[in-house]
Amino acid sequence: MICGIDEAGRGPLAGPVCAAAVILSDDFPLKILNDSKKLSPSRRNEARFIIMEKALVWGIGWATHTEIDNINILQASLLAMQRAFEDMMIKAGEKKILLSNENINAIVDGIYIPKIHVPAIAQVKADAKVPEVMAASILAKTERDIYMDKMAELYPQYGYDKHKGYPTMAHRQAIKKHGPSPIQRLSFKVK
Repeated sequence: MICGIDEAGRGPLAGPVCAAAVILSDDFPLKILNDSKKLSPSRRNEARFIIMEKALVWGIGWATHTEIDNINILQASLLAMQRAFEDMMIKAGEKKILLSNENINAIVDGIYIPKIHVPAIAQVKADAKVPEVMAASILAKTERDIYMDKMAELYPQYGYDKHKGYPTMAHRQAIKKHGPSPIQRLSFKVK
């Protein structure tokens, strides 16, 4: 079985990084998949529901803005990926899906591999080539977007619903005007 792993949220100035791990079922409708960055928000959300319903198993993992500040964004991304894989394995156990270190191979988008106990390879642009990684990319992006929309309700002056914490001009101006938000990555420079 192939487990795809990807993350979303490495570049923002605020909020957590989110990762997903996905194993697709044999009858999964692959035509709904693409690199999450190439899908419109509505298409991503449609795909999200199909992945959650029809994938064999999936998991989500997070690393907080505080963890990002403490261990750096790369290590936090790898930690989120490790947590996503662990969440997927827990869900597999709850669903009585027999997964073991011997029957899973992971493909991770990028050049680094998180600490997981299965054979894994890192592949640049896997989120545009490997269906399982595409699915993980979609879940990570949509879950993080949902979180940032909730943060926009709590901290409307920062506009998180519009830019999701990425370093847009509007976000930078909000930080200069209001100071850092409670979910600001303080180790990231605001220019």
